[in-house]
Amino acid sequence: MKVGRPLAVIDIGSNSVRLVAYEGTTRAPTPIYNEKVLCALGRHVATTGWLDEDGMARAIAALKRFRILCRTMDVGEVRVLATAAARDAGNGPAFLAAASEAVGLDIELLSGAREAALSALGVISGFYGGDGIVGDLGGGSLELIDVRGGLAGTGVTLPIGGLALLDLSGDSPRKAQRIVREALEGVAQLKAMRGRTFYAVGGTWRALARLHMAERNYPLRVMHGYRLPPEDGIDFLKMVERTDAAVLKEIEAVSEARRPLLAYGAIVLEEIIRLGKPRDIAISALGVREGLLYERLSDAQKAQDPLLAAAQEFNVLRSRSPAHNAELIAWTDHFFESARLEETAEERRLRHAACLLADIGWRAHPDYRGDQSVNLIANANFIGIDHPGRAFLSLAVFFRHEGLGGDKASPTLLRLAGPRLAERARLLGGAMRVAYPVSVAMAGILPRVPLEARGSELVLDLPEDLAELAGERLVGRMRQLAKITGRDPRILIG
Repeated sequence: MKVGRPLAVIDIGSNSVRLVAYEGTTRAPTPIYNEKVLCALGRHVATTGWLDEDGMARAIAALKRFRILCRTMDVGEVRVLATAAARDAGNGPAFLAAASEAVGLDIELLSGAREAALSALGVISGFYGGDGIVGDLGGGSLELIDVRGGLAGTGVTLPIGGLALLDLSGDSPRKAQRIVREALEGVAQLKAMRGRTFYAVGGTWRALARLHMAERNYPLRVMHGYRLPPEDGIDFLKMVERTDAAVLKEIEAVSEARRPLLAYGAIVLEEIIRLGKPRDIAISALGVREGLLYERLSDAQKAQDPLLAAAQEFNVLRSRSPAHNAELIAWTDHFFESARLEETAEERRLRHAACLLADIGWRAHPDYRGDQSVNLIANANFIGIDHPGRAFLSLAVFFRHEGLGGDKASPTLLRLAGPRLAERARLLGGAMRVAYPVSVAMAGILPRVPLEARGSELVLDLPEDLAELAGERLVGRMRQLAKITGRDPRILIG
């Protein structure tokens, strides 16, 4: 798909300097390159008021490198942002002048309000129907802002980022807890969060989520959309606060420079849970950078469903006939409506996404198409979907390739999906297994062979010129699908 030249965002934060290059301007942005350098610019800003000298040198070197990388990737546009450390430090202006020369571009110094607004737009971009409070924890500050109905409310910036707490507390978690508690007391955004979702943005919180996944032996490695129940989160966060980071499970996946900040990130999140009483905590891989991209989109692009947009890109790139999978949506619509199979709006959009993804594993060896499809879908760079939804998509396409027997499917994916979505995945997979022997993944056939429930029968209509397709294979698959729906199978010719 042609999406224009790549574009990139360079984010000069209090803890890290990061370059992310994206394939183009789309509703579901796809990173093509991602690199960060942990510089700890804001290491002593809270107590000295000055950026760290060694951190500035590392940041300047990183920016020079990023300038070359962007030129090599033929990036069409590069936006450079700077946040709390450069904003608050006395030598911030001098550093920004040197940084601008190093990268060869103007640098946008974000105010706290602007940083909060972009974080909120990143979450709006990444979560379908997001409703709650966004918290973006950086090295120097925490931004909190309300999101509801695709809109961002007012935000607040608090000087309790991980590096700032480490500095202000003299590396005392007990003192840091008092600082955080005082800073969060009476914050309006936390009062508005009760019973809603808290969207956690920032590298330290993502690192904590990665460790939580390891503690639970969680089946997926995808960070975006991972959810922690508050009651489980409190116990886990307390454990992180009082445990030497070196002994935590999967700690090697967290950079050594970030490990000292884990306890401080845990303290902030624990106090947010205690004071705000959220329904759950959702980890967001999207933040300020993606908010900046979302802001650039047209109103029509913003209105697109991000999951379906991403699934359609996969469909175009990997399917034998992308138009066929669009027809599969309409074909299953008719089947579900005729069978009076109740669907929520969320289940319907998941079914549509599964139809777009149904053929993306066709290039794999036939013996491994099911497993290949599961790996692609479960770990894809999808947004606008939670983890049970990912499990549903993976299972539906797995059943389409491997058959409807539950013994072949991953027990962990079945548990993650839950009983209802797992059964819906089997039903949709069964319908796909009827569709593909007739259409062989080519467009123009499915509109001629409707599948529908008629009373006690499940009927597939075949025109005369396709009558010979009604062999043992198709009959057997019709029998399997009819059994799931509690009907008798029938193939009508002409």
